[in-house]
Amino acid sequence: MLETIFIMTATITLISALLAITAHNVVHALLYLVVTMLAISLIFFILGSSFAAALQIIVYAGAIMVLFIFVTMMLHQGEKSLAQERHLFHFSTSITAFVLCSILFCELAFILFLAPSETLNDISIAQLAPAITVKQIGQQLYGPYSLLVVISALMLLSALITAIHISKNAASIEIKTEESNL
Repeated sequence: MLETIFIMTATITLISALLAITAHNVVHALLYLVVTMLAISLIFFILGSSFAAALQIIVYAGAIMVLFIFVTMMLHQGEKSLAQERHLFHFSTSITAFVLCSILFCELAFILFLAPSETLNDISIAQLAPAITVKQIGQQLYGPYSLLVVISALMLLSALITAIHISKNAASIEIKTEESNL
């Protein structure tokens, strides 16, 4: 039974990812991307990694919702955009995303409430413990790959310093050109 739910979730993931890529509207693309991230988190949950599922929802789906808010705020162009926003946020324009998301929630409800009573009768609590803990993830990440983690952190730090330096130089160039024009 979980295999069919897994296949359905994988299909929803692929469909919503394709819709996110091919959507002409930014708002709809972000909605499809949120559905994709929720479906991926459900796949993690089905595979037994509830920690990865929670991280997927918090980090990726949450970050995309923040991106969604910023895009709608930046695209706001006055009174003209209010009519466009009413059209964009109307239920009929994003029905596909809501249908895919409701299927995912139905699958999750089935896994949480119906499947345990049917399949978990003969399984002890010790066998239900998560296969991978946060401590094991940390040991695996910082054990054999500690040098790579430090190198990637230094690369990110150097990219941040470079971005700050470039933005300061661009700001000083703009100030100099404004002063020379006066």
